[in-house]
Parts: sequence; C-alpha cells; structure tokens
Amino acid sequence: MVPLLLLLLLPESLADPICFNISNGDINITLSNATIVESRVMGVNCKVDGQPCIFLCTFSNQTWFNGSSGCLDAKVTRLEVKNIYNIEPYSNCTKYFCKQNAISSLIKPLDSLTADQREMMQLFFIRDSCVELFSTSHQVKKDFINAERQIIHNIMRRSRLENGGSIKYNLRMLSLNVVNISDAELNSTEPKIQIDAPQLLPENASFVPDIWLPVNDLHNIPKKDRIIGLVSYMQHNQFQFKQENISSMVLRIELLGEPLKNLKTPIQMIFRVSTNVHMDNHSRLQCCYFDEGEWLWKTNGCETNNTNQTDIICNCNHATPFAVLLIRNSIAEEHWKILSYLSYIGCSLSAFFTALSLVLYVFSRNHRLDYSISIHVSLSGALFMLNITFLLTEWGATVEPDWVCVFVAAFMHYSLLCCFTWMAIESLHLYLLLIKVFNTYYKHYMVKLSLVGWGIPGVIVTVSAGLQDFRQFYGVTQTTMANTNQTNAICWIKDDSFFYALNLVYFTLIFIFNSGILMAVASSICKMKQVFKNGLNHGREAEGKTHSDLQRFSDSCRSSFTVLGLTCLMGTTWGLAFLGSGYVNYPILYLFCILNSTQGFFIFLWVCLSVKKQKKRDMEDRWSSTPVKISGVKSD
Repeated sequence: MVPLLLLLLLPESLADPICFNISNGDINITLSNATIVESRVMGVNCKVDGQPCIFLCTFSNQTWFNGSSGCLDAKVTRLEVKNIYNIEPYSNCTKYFCKQNAISSLIKPLDSLTADQREMMQLFFIRDSCVELFSTSHQVKKDFINAERQIIHNIMRRSRLENGGSIKYNLRMLSLNVVNISDAELNSTEPKIQIDAPQLLPENASFVPDIWLPVNDLHNIPKKDRIIGLVSYMQHNQFQFKQENISSMVLRIELLGEPLKNLKTPIQMIFRVSTNVHMDNHSRLQCCYFDEGEWLWKTNGCETNNTNQTDIICNCNHATPFAVLLIRNSIAEEHWKILSYLSYIGCSLSAFFTALSLVLYVFSRNHRLDYSISIHVSLSGALFMLNITFLLTEWGATVEPDWVCVFVAAFMHYSLLCCFTWMAIESLHLYLLLIKVFNTYYKHYMVKLSLVGWGIPGVIVTVSAGLQDFRQFYGVTQTTMANTNQTNAICWIKDDSFFYALNLVYFTLIFIFNSGILMAVASSICKMKQVFKNGLNHGREAEGKTHSDLQRFSDSCRSSFTVLGLTCLMGTTWGLAFLGSGYVNYPILYLFCILNSTQGFFIFLWVCLSVKKQKKRDMEDRWSSTPVKISGVKSD
C-alpha cells in the first residue's frame, strides 16, 4: 500500500484534480473519468469508464500530508494508450489502458537480467489488473511468459546455494523451489532421484506432482550449472492459447545452464487430476509439454500411463512446463494416412476440374451474355481457391515467417465463405429467374452479385484478421494422432469457438435460405404445371401459348433440379464437415473426403452443359434471325 499512500503526501498543483479518501485502511482515488481503489484485501483496482486500467507512480523524497481526504492538481498528458499525471516536484503517475501495446510496453522491460522478485510481483499485478486482455491477447501472453521465465532464471542464479542446498520462494501466484544437486545424491545406485515440487497452499498438497530426475544425465552437467528450479503455478491461464482444458497443476522444470533435453532416461512425474474432470468416450487424459517457441501444448517426447482415473504418470525426455490435458480423441494413424491421401487426391482433382471450368468459360463465345454461366463459374472459382489453399495448409505451417501461415489460413477461410455465399447467389438467381417477371433486365447485375459474393466474405475475414491484437484467430493449429506422440501442424482457425460461432452459423443461414428458395421454386413449378394442363384444353388456338408455357416449364424444371443438386452436393458435404468436427466419426470423415473430390467434377459438367446449351441457343437465334436471348433477371 506504500505507493498509493504516498499520493497523500503531495502539495497542491495546477491542473486536473486528483481526489482521495482514506477509510478503514482503504484508499480511494478519483481522477477525471477514472477511479482507483487500494484495499488491503483486494489489492489495487483501477477503472476508466468501467474498463480496467493500471495506475503506477514514482515519487521524490518531498512529502506532504494533511488529513484523510482532499484533492490535488496535476498536469495531464493524454496519449493513446496512457495518461501521464505530473505533480511537480513530488510525483509522476501513469494510468495505462488495458490495451496490447500499452501492456506489452510495461511487461517487456521486466524481461531483463536485473529483474528479481519485485519485478515478478509487478508482473502478477499487471496480469491481475488486465484479466480480460490476458485471456484474449496471445502477444501479451508471450511477453508475460518470456519475462516470467527470465525472472525465474535470475532468482535461481542469485540464490547462491551450497552443494546439496535448497531454498523455496513463495511469490504469490507461483512457488519456486531451487535445488543444488549434490554429488552425494548422484552417487545413488538408483537410476533416478526424487526431488520435491514446491507446494503453494496446504489444501493443494494432494495435487502437487511427484518428480524423479535421471541420475546419469545429471552427472554430465557441470557442477556449477547443476541447479534445478521447480515451479508450481496457482494459475495457468497464460499457458492457454487455444482454450486448452488443463486438468492438473502446471509444473515447470528449469536448469540454470543449458536446458535439459534428449535425455536417455526420461524425467518421471506423477500428476494428480481432480475427480471432477468430465471424461467421456471421445476424450482422454494426455501428458503434454508447453513449447515456448511455438506456444503450443505438444506430446512429442512424452509418454502417458494412466494408473487410475486420478494418477497420471508422465515420462518426458526434456524439461519444460508440463501438465495433463483433457483432449479429444484424435484420428488413428492408419486412418489419418488414408484420409490424407483421399483429401489430397480429391482436392487435386477438384482443383483440376474447376480450373477447366474457368478455362472453358474464358474461351467460350458469348459467355458474358448468360448470367447463369457467370454465376456457375464464380462458384467454381471460389471452390478452386479453396482446394488450392487446402493443399498449402501443411506447407504453410512449416514456413517462416509466421504471417505466411496466417495468410494461408485466412485465405482458405475466405474461400470457404465465398463458396457458401455463391451457393446462396445461385438460389437467389433462380428465384429472380422463375418467381419474378421473366425476360427483364437488372442494371449492373453481375457487378452487384460479385460485390456480394466476394465482398461479404472479404469483410468478415478482414475484420477477423484485424482483431489480431485482441485475439489471433488464424495460424498454426495442431492435430495429434491417437495412441501416438505424433502431431500434425496445419494452417487454419485456431479458436474452436470462433470456428463454430461464425462458420456453422453462416452455413446454416445460407442452407436455410437455399431451402426456402427451392421450396418457393417447387411451388411455382407446380402452379406452372397446372397452367400448362389447363392450356391443353383450349385447343389449337392456344397452341402457341401452350408451347411457350411448355418451354418455360421445362427450363424451370431443369434449372431447379440443377440448383437442387448443387445445394444437396455442397450442402451435404460441408454439413458433414461440421458434423465431423469435435469428435472422431470415421464414416462421416470418409464420406466428406469422397464427396469433396466430386464437387469440382460436377460443377465442370454443369458449366459444360450450360455452355453447350448457350451455343445451341445462339445457333437457333442466328437461324431464326431473332435477337440473342439472355438469362432473365428483373430490372431495377
């Protein structure tokens, strides 16, 4: 409480008022549009217009005190991410808004060789002050982990332990146990020696893991670097980049010198998992380590043995942060290989046929006169982009810099949304063609449709990518093969909740829209059929009109069945993709891969038939010397 108490010891100045009140040992400070409360129980709480902030001050040696309440004046410099309050010559205070740039600028100076326990407490204070930002911003989490790891190493280095000595640090949100491994301990006949993990609270004692370190590997470490740090965390939200379900305590093992890796004898840990962890047939408990280079939980080099529902034995050949995660069952290795071959072959074939559709469209005569063909080819182009980017997802995950993978993931998402949108446009065009008045004209019809078909997905993806400072939706995501330690990295959407909230809702709305259009078209066709039957009863004087109705009825049926076939094909395929997400269902996965390979081929056949039909119509028009007909669309 000392920093804020010193605010009471300042004389009056000249600008914005800073008012304070002391009551029962708590300090309340009021600034323009902000309040700061320091409580002995709750700590410091800063709010700006109801939003969290951080308030930090530095002081001179001059002091002033006058009662338990009052107001001071300060010169205020207002910047984008912070406000600076200067109360000369006594104090400088800064109010930081909980935004990524501001908080990163506070954390990064703490990642230094001089940082110690005081800086660690300040690090926790920053995290506790901006809880929502820490739960959403990946960059802030990375900065926090880097600074925390550096401070842990600084504390280990300055502990100056005797051979075989140990010291424990309780740093509020974590507990650190620093141990200097002695030669006597390494002369043990056992292949491993047990070392105690620190205990944060007495009630958490049952969750502290047991740890055994390999003797032979420790023998190879120079004596001066044989200092081990073990960290137990009260909170582990900084390690949750993809909303992982961490079911045990997070344990960090650090060596003062070079990191422990490629151990011949693995480190053994026994984690205790809460009995409240919800298990089902589609999930399992898995030993994982946190990769602080890729910021992901991985299983490489770790083996899992479940002795029972609560004790999980982990054997790992390196030292990093460890935990037991509750993860969904993954695809078995043999199925993964088959599905991978099917996916690559299918997407390659689909991309080939959609490319042929585009070439056919470019070189066919008078194609610009038929809006239907243009819409078909636009859908084909969206599908072509989707297949090509899918083929690049694994490659993009291995390329530096990181923005390459982000771009591949975002472009694939854009292509997917374009496919959905052009499906809806197909139905809308059919509605205008059959339900509205025939043979009328829309001004700039294809331009308007293109703005919708390519523009709406572009806006959605641009906004999602622009929220990177708030939450990174695109990037590397990992898939683990069942019963193995192998992971497969791809470029795609990293946040499952975002995947379902946006893609599934978008797909569902378009599928409902298409279904409604097809029902309306089916109703119209039934009415046209009745009109056609009635026309037959008028005899020869109605022959011309009847022939016209028959032609219109025939065209309507063909167009309706075409769009119905496309909607069923693509709707069923992507519906299976969403149904297969979240758990492993092999029939659905195989159906999706097989149907996916047919999309480009069927659209190619569709475009070929449309072009052939258009050429036949042009030929008939030339022979009859009548004006060229175009697809009917309603005028503005």
